[in-house]
Amino acid sequence: MISIYFAPMEGITGHIYRNLYQSCFYNIDKYFTPFIVGNRKAGMKARELKDVLPENNPDINIVPQILTADATEFVNTAKRLQLLGYNEVNLNLGCPSGTVVSKGRGAGFLSFPDKLDAFFEEVFEKTQMRVSVKTRLGRDDVSEFDELLSIYCKYPLTELIIHPRSRRELYSGHPHLDFFSLAAQRCPFPVCYNGDIFRVEDYRQIRNQFPEVSRIMIGRGLLANPFLVEQIRASEKEQSAEEEESGKELQKMSKEFLQEFYDRLYDGYRQELSGDKDVLFKLKELWNYQIWMFDDDGKHIKAIRKAKTKTEYDVAVRGLFRECELLEDAGMFYGAR
Repeated sequence: MISIYFAPMEGITGHIYRNLYQSCFYNIDKYFTPFIVGNRKAGMKARELKDVLPENNPDINIVPQILTADATEFVNTAKRLQLLGYNEVNLNLGCPSGTVVSKGRGAGFLSFPDKLDAFFEEVFEKTQMRVSVKTRLGRDDVSEFDELLSIYCKYPLTELIIHPRSRRELYSGHPHLDFFSLAAQRCPFPVCYNGDIFRVEDYRQIRNQFPEVSRIMIGRGLLANPFLVEQIRASEKEQSAEEEESGKELQKMSKEFLQEFYDRLYDGYRQELSGDKDVLFKLKELWNYQIWMFDDDGKHIKAIRKAKTKTEYDVAVRGLFRECELLEDAGMFYGAR
């Protein structure tokens, strides 16, 4: 069976969202946390620690992701996570954010292959944990990937998750599948595909082109359509015997279920955050993706974005669910933006 991972989405896929998603869909094999910024101090930021505490992630397979270009920061942060019970950490070499890249972190670290090589040498000498990597093909150009891949292949990575674009490309154009193919052939460890899976058909294309690849990560596609993995599983009839025995069934797409999901997410944020402003900010971030599930002409998403109070938000969302229908192939519209 193919393993499907939920990509880390900064500001969205924290423990409140992923716990609710898991309770509603239970279809993700591994979640990766939004990145923890590496540091040399005694502890993590309170927000980062809260997100990875085992008691806040019961019965969920998660891997903390670390953002740094400093080996000592990585090792120290990994050790703190190991004390919490984690046996794997993930290095973020893919974040394309300008503020991250300008500090030489995320995809910005890809510009310094010699430093990256030295970084891995120290990390694997001093870290007694499994280490995976999420990467892009390069910072400025995909031609950088050949040298980067040679570095990755020198070390015992648990797996290499590849978004086959350069940082400069952000999310534009098409993924460079030829470079992903190169990695799938050369890597002595498993590779995982990430990028532009918005529909079942996108998933099938990757599976058909790379039948040897058994791991796929989805991020934006799942935010735009939380039913996507259910649709993938149904298309391949991959519901596990364990799920069938427990009486669980693949969740069918419905407005009623989705509205309940949003109501529960709102309640979860209200318990965690202070005031409508912070709660609505979180939800509006998600609606930028989720609106593509509806045949909205722009009226309702505009009202949601303008809402400043819970009452205004409730009126806008209820109007959307009442007046708009779900699109069966929501990902097609989000992916075509």
